Amino acid sequence: MALYADLDALRASAADVRIVTSDGQTIAAHSYVLASASPVLERMIDRARCRGWGAAAVLGVPSDAVLAFLHLLYSSDAAVVLARSRRLVAPGTEELVAAHGPQLLALAHVYRVGWLKRAAEAAVSARLTADRAVDMLKLARLCDAPQLYTRCARLAAKDFAAVEASDGWRFARRHDPALELELLQLLEDADSRRARWARARASQEAYRQLGQAMGSLDRIFAATGGGTDDDAPSQSSAGPAGTCAGDGDDDATCQGLRLLMRHFATCARKVAPGGCARCKRMLQLFRLHASVCDRPEQDQPCRVPLCSHFTAKMQTEKADKTWRLLVKKVTRARAMAGMADRQVPEVVAMSWARYSTSSKWARN
Repeated sequence: MALYADLDALRASAADVRIVTSDGQTIAAHSYVLASASPVLERMIDRARCRGWGAAAVLGVPSDAVLAFLHLLYSSDAAVVLARSRRLVAPGTEELVAAHGPQLLALAHVYRVGWLKRAAEAAVSARLTADRAVDMLKLARLCDAPQLYTRCARLAAKDFAAVEASDGWRFARRHDPALELELLQLLEDADSRRARWARARASQEAYRQLGQAMGSLDRIFAATGGGTDDDAPSQSSAGPAGTCAGDGDDDATCQGLRLLMRHFATCARKVAPGGCARCKRMLQLFRLHASVCDRPEQDQPCRVPLCSHFTAKMQTEKADKTWRLLVKKVTRARAMAGMADRQVPEVVAMSWARYSTSSKWARN
């Protein structure tokens, strides 16, 4: 590798400091290179010189990792690469970082080499496996590596069976209960987060369907033209005469509303004690439509039954907080659906066509 050749060439010059590893190996180096790369090494070298020593100890990792660490510090074009591109390490050093990722992450954290720490963290995260998730989680916690920490937590939540069968998990259960508790808490948080997201998606889908129902009511009674907004839906106005203009979900929603209104028009239990659950649901839909209807603000008559009745009632009676929140969310869902279905301007479509070979504008 060219990087090793560069280091060997520098070693031929006058080396003024020696790096001692855990196994007693000594590596000749240059103080100005190490001091410019790491403020911690700079202080260590200055302290060693004050005491008359010519060596600095880099302990805790194998000598191969220390040698790789020094090779990366000697990379003369690393700073240029970082300044001019988005790459984390210099070209040709990715394999070196990948081979000693955890050790380089620990060394870069201890000796405050920021660019190398980011590169090692990315390399370890990209090659993370379930059998090493617990060990790397502890390393990420010790080295303040949030990207690696999050990656370990997600992998443990995704494949906990494989993580539980690893040696790291068995060691943590026997000797590190704090780490075991932390990992279990992460799994519980992940489960809670997934459940919360599922509830949020279900709520958004319900608001979207209610927004579709409001639009379907407008289309049904605009098509029938029957009845006034103060009349209850009759057989003629709410029956099958109303047409549903739409496909897919809109058409299914419209057909369901027509069946519900047909039941409402003929049901005799809606005035009986206790009432009818389906009729109550229809009345709630009429009330919701009156809450989101914007035609009275535009001085336009609304053909949906009971719209003006519920509008006048809302002006005299204040709705509860839950109902106001429902109206707000349904209104927002309708607005978002309208933005998604709006026609794209021709100028915007032509600009998009530059990046899409399948566009009709690109074919012209």
